[in-house]
Amino acid sequence: MTMKNLKDVYLDQLQDMWSANTQLLKMVAEMGKHAKNTELSKALIAGVSGINEGIVKLEQLCNEHGIKPSDEHCKGMEGLVKEARSHAIETDFDDDDTRDAVIITQYQRFAHYAIAGYGCLRAFANRLELDGDGAILQGCLDASYDGDKHMTHIATQGGVNAAAV
Repeated sequence: MTMKNLKDVYLDQLQDMWSANTQLLKMVAEMGKHAKNTELSKALIAGVSGINEGIVKLEQLCNEHGIKPSDEHCKGMEGLVKEARSHAIETDFDDDDTRDAVIITQYQRFAHYAIAGYGCLRAFANRLELDGDGAILQGCLDASYDGDKHMTHIATQGGVNAAAV
């Protein structure tokens, strides 16, 4: 697809973000199964639910603009998922607390990717005067920030990092 203007970029990035989220689902669920810390495991399960909500919203936006969300494959998220699998799942750990710390690290990389993606999409929607889209994307952005902050809390206040020492 030739990018002629910001609207083309916006539509392409909606599809890319949908692809990123669909790739994330399985990995976050898998990390939740490997997490020892109860609060972390619950947060990852909630994260799966939040990712599903984002997918539904992105699919809705794509449909409203007459594009299929599945027409784009996010290679950036593909790489992050491979890294998470390698570092958090397939690596041998002497203790589960250390694995939990790595799971949080990998999840936060996903969250930061989402924050960047949703932030750009929201800015594009606002510039294009797609106010309804902008509001939906702001909700997704807020949820991504909340997930990141919750993981920081689990790591620092919830004792995961201290237990991994």
